[in-house]
Amino acid sequence: MKVQNITDIEKFFKVVDSCGGKVELVTGEGDRLNLKSKLSQYVSMANIFSNGEIPELEIIAYEKEDIDKLVDFMING
Repeated sequence: MKVQNITDIEKFFKVVDSCGGKVELVTGEGDRLNLKSKLSQYVSMANIFSNGEIPELEIIAYEKEDIDKLVDFMING
């Protein structure tokens, strides 16, 4: 799923951390990084973070409940 215009990065990672299953970030090269890993969070955000906002990410969540959490975050912030 594409996630756009994340302005509250801390809240986004709290949602990711609350997910029960695996949540991955797909890089521009097609690599998949485990977003539940703090190291991956820092590395991936350092590479794409600009002006306090993340314009667009492609993430993959494998559990329906986790997808619902992420969609709720995108709708309600």
